[in-house]
Amino acid sequence: MKRTHLNLAALSAGALLCQHAQAAFIEGSQGQLELRNFYFNRDFRQSGARDKAEEWAQGFVLRLQSGYTAGTVGFGLDALGMLGLKLDSGSGTAGTGLLPADLGAGGSQDEYSKLGLTAKAKVGATELKVGTLFFRDPVISSNDTRLLPQTFRGGLVTSQDITGLKLIGGHIDRIKANSSSDFTAMTANRIGGQSNGFDFAGGDYALTRQLTTSLRYAKLDGVYQQYYGGLLWNLPVAPGQALKTDLRYASSREDGNFRDLDNRALGAMLTYSLGSHAFGAGYQRMSGADPFPYISGSDPYLVNFVQIGDFANVDEHSWQLRYDFDFSALGLPGLTFMTRYVSGDNVERSAPGQGKEWERNTDLGYVIQSGPLKNLGLKWRNATVRSNFGNDLDENRLIVSYSVPLW
Repeated sequence: MKRTHLNLAALSAGALLCQHAQAAFIEGSQGQLELRNFYFNRDFRQSGARDKAEEWAQGFVLRLQSGYTAGTVGFGLDALGMLGLKLDSGSGTAGTGLLPADLGAGGSQDEYSKLGLTAKAKVGATELKVGTLFFRDPVISSNDTRLLPQTFRGGLVTSQDITGLKLIGGHIDRIKANSSSDFTAMTANRIGGQSNGFDFAGGDYALTRQLTTSLRYAKLDGVYQQYYGGLLWNLPVAPGQALKTDLRYASSREDGNFRDLDNRALGAMLTYSLGSHAFGAGYQRMSGADPFPYISGSDPYLVNFVQIGDFANVDEHSWQLRYDFDFSALGLPGLTFMTRYVSGDNVERSAPGQGKEWERNTDLGYVIQSGPLKNLGLKWRNATVRSNFGNDLDENRLIVSYSVPLW
């Protein structure tokens, strides 16, 4: 009889623990559906080039995030589902990066989809994720400038158990491009090669509340190694005024016997905020015999990486002027404006003389702040590029986005 009572007590305790763990798993869950309507037009202005690339598409991004089960080690599961639909395109205007190519017909596919699952575990303030990953870091950063975001496959661990210190590390073995349903091996932009492994580790440390330093080591197996150091300093100057200093340095060399590689990238960006105004000035310099290496399709962490160009060619020197304005000061919250100009020179090229290029960007965005259409965003992105060694482009992107919390 005693044994029966003990067994019943054990079963009851186990059931309560399972219910508690399940409740924690569901309690912390989040769901969001994002709709993106994306029109992309790029006109090619140099002689002998195609006329334009122009497409219009509708995207759906479903994000489901669970909480963590109760206990010393909490477990969870995230899901990412994406669907892209062609609204308008042609065989002569495809190639915007919104949709995958239809190799048979010469245009773009009518639709494509992606599904990603991520298992996660957490102990204290240390978290491990394995599966489909979307994140941004100085040595590897997911691209989210088209219809659907780019994702990675691998493992990522972050830890913030020590006050002021964030540690991060990971291994990536595949990459899924914005306009692709398939994971592929990785290559290095402008460098070439192919790799099935990208490893990185490092940390960010807050020396003070205003001053943070960053260090990273990264390796695209068999292609390149990269060392990165950064400093971010936010200095309050007066009420409503602040000076932000962003310094970055990266040194890259070959890994394995792929080819010799030598690049050093220095970047600095100063931004002075005055109420709703922000004035920025940046400088970027490439040194060495090669361009700056990064995973093709991802976003390089460079101060002069802008809408189209990265200004990271061999020996390129570039500077930037930028202005931002928040219209909330004029009674229009949600309306923002940005314009910038980047100029690069001293580029090594095959033709005689040094290569030169410039790019001008303008962004105008508005997010509805209240009412039934709250979080509906409208954005116009315009760019002009001129170069004596690359393409001359005029580009416009019109993006309508709407995020709907599911619970």
